[in-house]
Amino acid sequence: MNVKQTAREIVNQLRASANPRRREATQNYFPSAQTILGVYTADIRALVRKHRKPLVDQGRDTVLALARAIIAENTLEGRQVAVELVAQHKATMAAITLAEVEALGRGMDNWASVDGFCCCIAGVAWRDGRIRDADVHRWARSKDPWWRRAALVCTVPLNTRSKGGKGDASRTLKVCRKLAADQHIMVHKALSWALRQLVSHDKAAVAKFLKDHPKLPALVRREVNRKLTTGRKNG
Repeated sequence: MNVKQTAREIVNQLRASANPRRREATQNYFPSAQTILGVYTADIRALVRKHRKPLVDQGRDTVLALARAIIAENTLEGRQVAVELVAQHKATMAAITLAEVEALGRGMDNWASVDGFCCCIAGVAWRDGRIRDADVHRWARSKDPWWRRAALVCTVPLNTRSKGGKGDASRTLKVCRKLAADQHIMVHKALSWALRQLVSHDKAAVAKFLKDHPKLPALVRREVNRKLTTGRKNG
């Protein structure tokens, strides 16, 4: 496989599916230095399904090289395709390394890219023992707010039953403690998500976390308290 050529073909196929209204909405919803094409999620997923099949018999080095080549084309939707192709290639995920994970996350600059990367790759690799707690904690100390958000979103696969998560209050709350005083709004929102996702596994631990951290951002306290009392994020 010529990975650079295939990467360009994939991005050109995304361009062919671009919708101006979708592009305008996306630019407002998660602004990015990457080129935003304006492709609907259903079209992205269809493209992933199309290109996933030829990759089944390819080695993990080829899959990772293709993903990096797609990301190098610098489109928001292309990065999403790259992440999903890696996540759906069993041999790649079964042996993925920290260096490979971090290479795929390099250049993230918006919440959508961070969340897709963490829920599909980084958080799963952490849950499955491919990367260490110390690696995620290092991201939590990063000067880059997107990597700090990533540390929190990586806890989501630990606690999402539908994705194989069995619940892990200890690892989740260690990351939450490290970022409880963070000042970035996108980190606040990720902190809320991490805590809310843990509620179904350990409601008492989340309630205690709120009690122990009385100066949490109002957004976090509001959303997590609502989840604790109603089972929902929003009223």
